[in-house]
Amino acid sequence: MTSPEILAPAGSPEALKAALRSGTNAVYVGGKRFSARNSQAAGLDNEELKEASRLCHLYGAKLNIAVNTVITDDEAEDFCDFIKFAASIGADAFIVQDWGCLELIKTAVPDAVVHGSTQMSVHTAAGAELLGKLGFSRVVPARELNRNTIKKICSQNIETEIFVHGALCMSVSGQCYMSAMMGGRSANRGCCGQACRLPFSAVGNKNVCALSLKDLSLLRNARELESIGVDSFKIEGRMKRPEYVAAAVSELKKSLGGQNPDMQLLKDIFSRSGFTDGYFSGNRTDMFGRREKDDVISARTVIPKLHELYRSERQIHGVRFHAEIHKDSPVTVTADCSGIVVQVQGDIPEIAQNRPTDNETVRKQLSRLGDTVFFAEDVTSDIDSGLIVTAGKLNEIRRKLTEKLTELVIRKNTPVFSITDNMPVLPEKRTYTAENPMPLRTFCRSAEQIEAAAELSEYVIVPIELINKNIISAVGTDKLIISPPRFISSEESLISRLVGLREAGLFRLFCHTPDSIAIGRKLGFKLHGSSTLNICNSYAAEKMRELGLEDIVFSVETKISRLENMKTDLPLGIAVYGHLPLMLTRNCPIKNEVGCSGCTGSLTDRMGKQFPVICSKDYSEILNPDVLFMADKKLPDMIRFGIIMLTHENKEQTRLAISGRIPDEKLTHGLYYRGI
Repeated sequence: MTSPEILAPAGSPEALKAALRSGTNAVYVGGKRFSARNSQAAGLDNEELKEASRLCHLYGAKLNIAVNTVITDDEAEDFCDFIKFAASIGADAFIVQDWGCLELIKTAVPDAVVHGSTQMSVHTAAGAELLGKLGFSRVVPARELNRNTIKKICSQNIETEIFVHGALCMSVSGQCYMSAMMGGRSANRGCCGQACRLPFSAVGNKNVCALSLKDLSLLRNARELESIGVDSFKIEGRMKRPEYVAAAVSELKKSLGGQNPDMQLLKDIFSRSGFTDGYFSGNRTDMFGRREKDDVISARTVIPKLHELYRSERQIHGVRFHAEIHKDSPVTVTADCSGIVVQVQGDIPEIAQNRPTDNETVRKQLSRLGDTVFFAEDVTSDIDSGLIVTAGKLNEIRRKLTEKLTELVIRKNTPVFSITDNMPVLPEKRTYTAENPMPLRTFCRSAEQIEAAAELSEYVIVPIELINKNIISAVGTDKLIISPPRFISSEESLISRLVGLREAGLFRLFCHTPDSIAIGRKLGFKLHGSSTLNICNSYAAEKMRELGLEDIVFSVETKISRLENMKTDLPLGIAVYGHLPLMLTRNCPIKNEVGCSGCTGSLTDRMGKQFPVICSKDYSEILNPDVLFMADKKLPDMIRFGIIMLTHENKEQTRLAISGRIPDEKLTHGLYYRGI
């Protein structure tokens, strides 16, 4: 059985060195663009990436490059240039969120290895299976999964990479728009401002950080994860210091080897009130935490100790040396490193005046490999009597041998890819005839809203838990679109329910993630795409069309001016009214602070703004305080429909919203004009 991969973060050359010297066998990094840590402090420039590739492949480790942000059409060419550069230096794999980026990579570098980032929000076996069929070789599922779901995903024909240590976002990755809406810094563009770590409270307590979770650690579960088939153990932390990386790698290695990891050491170097395994174990009662002063003080005390973990090279390649020292012939030394054989010749040996060179002298000098990744596995020699080769000359031969071995080991471990100048072919830009009024779809959260929306909307989108015979009768099978849970906790239960609704005559499904796309395709539904698929470019839109979607709500993070220039045959819609979702959370922040009996229905930030919180059985949605309202704007013809998202509106308010009335609330145009 192959040992699972340890995948370490490296946001700097020093962190890369720490990871490799501490024993990782894979590293993930980002460049200066297109990475979900799009910070100058956490990305490597092209020269640093070249060196990272050389160093990783010298250690026999893999280099995965994170290109896990969404991109725009006008960035596609630069994106492809970066991908071709990364392929040319031997990047082993690309970590991707954007469906369009998958197409761009596979067209520019047909044999590239692509991993589906956790930002794709895959959280079911069906979603993982779909990614495998589309050409992903690995999936990084959502971090919010329990052991049973992880096991099911591991049974699919795709590698599985699981986060086992590091920071936890409150929101499901890829489903957070809080930083973008509050400050124009999009997490999906790699610019998260971590607004969630600031004070939020259900009851106005300015000392509570209701959206801050403890850090994740599954190191004590490493052997169990290995047994259920996890292929790669991922450590979070491209913004972390080298000592943190070294500690996490070292303790994970210990755990995989059957030893107990030093959790106190890991807590000392970085934690937020300790660690949690709540998602994995299913016990989510003690998952919240924040960075305290004591946590910072503890880190200062252990940094010098942890630096020792990576101060010296890790010697991992055994070398067998053989020296030939004969009269009137140049000294010749051959080195064999796992079948890589090199040879160096030196000067002709001299006649010894005092002590001649012997086998022990040769062994001693050729074994001095402490500043390299090599160690002497065996040293033999064939020496004529009475000859001398000075220590300096033997050292010079050893240096040349290790230089040759270094280059050949790097070459052997560096993949070579086919690189083209091709780009995916897009349709010509289409000119649509404006429809007046624009068709509207209404997302309802109550029977009262559904009744009003059925009279006035093109389609009514209804959460699956609300659908019953009366709703079906009131709306009609052709107008009703089923909205499955945004987070699917039981794939089997959902499929069973959808089969029943399909038999009842419903045939439309609102797809929030790859999971609902996969399930809908299997069950034969007509598919409509939600904005939470984060479609931001023409390439991604065309990929949705290829997957069978009939239309899609474009990302709420996209400017209207970009939408006007889309080149896709897929009908596009935008959100035009409602409290936009900011976070999808598996933990209810209100329940954690005051309990369900004290539910206030909202969170308040330090500025006094109130954020509505909508709860369902398995997750909560935190909404924007201001109401999106676009009825006062002339929208381009490219936009084929609008979606109205209701929260607490009654029947009359629902009618007014659909008719385009100006709500008596604070309004916003979202990001459609100011951008991110």
